[in-house]
Amino acid sequence: MESSALQGLLDEYAELEEQLADPSVHADQARARKLGRRYAELAPIVKARKELDGARSDLAAAKELAAEDPAFAEEAEELEARIPALEARLTELLLPRDPYDGSDVVMEIKSGEGGEESALFAGDLLRMYLRYAERHNWKAEVLDATESDLGGYKDVTVSIKSKGAEADGVWSRLKFEGGVHRVQRVPATESQGRIHTSAAGVLIYPEPEDVEVEIDPNDLRIDVFRSSGPGGQSVNTTDSAVRVTHLPTGIVVSCQNEKSQIQNRARAIQVLQARLQALAEEEAAAKAADARRSQVRTVDRSERVRTYNFPENRISDHRVNYKAYNLDQVLDGELTGVLDALRDADREERLAAQS
Repeated sequence: MESSALQGLLDEYAELEEQLADPSVHADQARARKLGRRYAELAPIVKARKELDGARSDLAAAKELAAEDPAFAEEAEELEARIPALEARLTELLLPRDPYDGSDVVMEIKSGEGGEESALFAGDLLRMYLRYAERHNWKAEVLDATESDLGGYKDVTVSIKSKGAEADGVWSRLKFEGGVHRVQRVPATESQGRIHTSAAGVLIYPEPEDVEVEIDPNDLRIDVFRSSGPGGQSVNTTDSAVRVTHLPTGIVVSCQNEKSQIQNRARAIQVLQARLQALAEEEAAAKAADARRSQVRTVDRSERVRTYNFPENRISDHRVNYKAYNLDQVLDGELTGVLDALRDADREERLAAQS
């Protein structure tokens, strides 16, 4: 418990505290945000260490005074029972963190099997995530969208950002959402009341604050086109929308939400960087045969992860055997139950691996 690694984190926390107290640091907002996020990550560790040290000190004092006053003997027993829980909490906090837990995200939702019904379900998923972001006071922005004839989405790309320097940011909560989401319901297009099964895919990437993936400009093909709304209707009279194709991988990113071609190009390349970073990490994880990710956060994003059953008002996450009958609330953004179950399963697996 008194390892050099722990002491290193305590020293880092003290250094960050000094830096954040320096007004000149806050002249660079990006740096201040990065330092603030790391400070927030270390704060629970420092707090847990102080609580543990305090409990141990109180226990020593209670044992010393117990000979004179029996009341202190009872207090010593309570402290002895409490200390293992504090030690376990500190051990848990010292587990290796996902380096992107404080990051913002880029999410893509794509319709799949089921035609128009799948596109409508993709729209339902988009609304669910937007409502969840709203509940957490996050900023969500649709970067690009292709709507279907009935008002759903063939595909949509959205950026979700936290508004402060948080230790547990957007990625820490939504990182397990990647995969195929299946819906069972009577579609709006069904005339005989039969239940259909269709699916939509969700892909999610941490959005890097700094450029971590270098892109050779010669590997890019950049096309410009006119921004369009529902049904292909033009929404402006200039070719401001941008489509960036990464030739080596075939990845295509479009952005038409910004006001100018330059802004759309910069945003599209930022999304491309996030996708290339995620691709590189998935390939590395696959080569390493990372068993931990296979249970909760699968490398193969095509695997079915969740089912939304409308007739039974049931949501089921197949990775952690989670089941609840509040689908209406989940689709309105109340994702806490299922996301907590995924986070807890991940934490238990990391604890087991550590031991």
